[in-house]
Amino acid sequence: MTAPTTVALVTLGCARNEVDSEELAGRLEADGFSLVEDPSDAETVVVNTCGFVEQAKKDSIDTLLAAADLKGTSGTQAVVAVGCLAERYGDQLATSLPEADAVLGFDDYPDIADRLRGLLAGEAQHPHTPQDRRRLLPISPVDRAAAAGVVVPGHGRSVVEPVETIGTGAPATGPRTVRRRLDGGPMAPLKLASGCDRRCSFCAIPSFRGSFVSRRPVDVLAEARWLGEQGVRELFLVSENSTSYGKDLGDLRLLERLLPALTEVEGVERVRVSYLQPAETRPGLVTAIAATPGVAPYFDLSFQHASGPLLRRMRRFGDSDGFLALLEQIRSQAPEAGVRSNFIVGFPGETEGDLATLCSFLEQARLDAIGVFGYSDEDGTEAASYDAKLDAEEVRDRVEHVTRLVEEITAQRAEDRIGEQVEVLVESVADDEVVGRAAHQGPEVDGSTYLSERAAVGDMVRAEVVGTDGVDLIAKATP
Repeated sequence: MTAPTTVALVTLGCARNEVDSEELAGRLEADGFSLVEDPSDAETVVVNTCGFVEQAKKDSIDTLLAAADLKGTSGTQAVVAVGCLAERYGDQLATSLPEADAVLGFDDYPDIADRLRGLLAGEAQHPHTPQDRRRLLPISPVDRAAAAGVVVPGHGRSVVEPVETIGTGAPATGPRTVRRRLDGGPMAPLKLASGCDRRCSFCAIPSFRGSFVSRRPVDVLAEARWLGEQGVRELFLVSENSTSYGKDLGDLRLLERLLPALTEVEGVERVRVSYLQPAETRPGLVTAIAATPGVAPYFDLSFQHASGPLLRRMRRFGDSDGFLALLEQIRSQAPEAGVRSNFIVGFPGETEGDLATLCSFLEQARLDAIGVFGYSDEDGTEAASYDAKLDAEEVRDRVEHVTRLVEEITAQRAEDRIGEQVEVLVESVADDEVVGRAAHQGPEVDGSTYLSERAAVGDMVRAEVVGTDGVDLIAKATP
């Protein structure tokens, strides 16, 4: 019998990409491929790229080139680019990067095994031709349920179907999401939706991820149960805009009903929601996240700035006062809630006054984790055509200024938690160092909690915070 063809998946970018890679892994394994962890052991290396910002694009190109270097020095025969960079640039990427043997788009995902087999057999693979994926579905969200033939990574189906009643126990019909875990840790991302209907002037994501499409709740719950069976203790709900979940299924408050159902999944101890749009964060959703047992009181709010006039130029809503009121609403219900956000500094037209407004907001907001990004033009975005652009050196200076402030604020916020009781999910144990995350700490980017007692990966440990190191906490287990 011929040995299975070996393939390695290398994932870059966000947790949404991790879900997409595990879908690809599931499809490949179901079709007879053997998955290997080390790219040098694989006949085919599939790189799931990120195409969000310039540095992410560069990292994706470097990873593809490193994989191509394996050809001739190992058993690697082919390197394939998939993911956002491939979807966004397609044939242009194939022309500029001949080291990649194929550049495949989202529409190729259902047939990924056939594409790779054809490539290894010497068949030419036509590179993906990019298109604005917002045009593939109706403009009106409520009409999308009738749309067919659109591949949405991580959804496991090409037709968006009507919502069923949560809690009926009725099985989902039609094709199921195929997924194979690539990381055996106790946390797993779970996709709520894909795409975005917002038109932020700096963001290109909707053009290559498409319009907003929710997954059916029965599919989300079925995958959550499967993850629970795989030993997952924390579900990390991901999308481009979780606050819009359900609007295309006829129920804008669907997330509020879905969260309690997810907490009842056997084996799951904690459910965490990511990426909330402040302008869409309704009081009922705040209460559902802040007060539902088993849901982390964690608010990943996409503020982006605090100056009202500058936010209008970004095609966004809100201002410092409105954001502070939202934070007060959150903390009145969950005083120990974790809040993180990202901010763009140096956006075209940003004045010294706008920057001062942002810094004042950050000082008052007391956020737990803050990402600071310097503005740069993105292909195809409205902001790329704006005037009043700041020069690169000025943008760097402003980023450094805000970053210094942020480091002070987040370190102080961590110190404020000394004496607090936290529930820590243990994620790694090495040389007696036990590392995990408390409820206010999101995966990878929000800091860690170090425990002084022995524990096993996957344990949920109740502990008291006794010290800090920057944004990281030091805690001691309590009875």
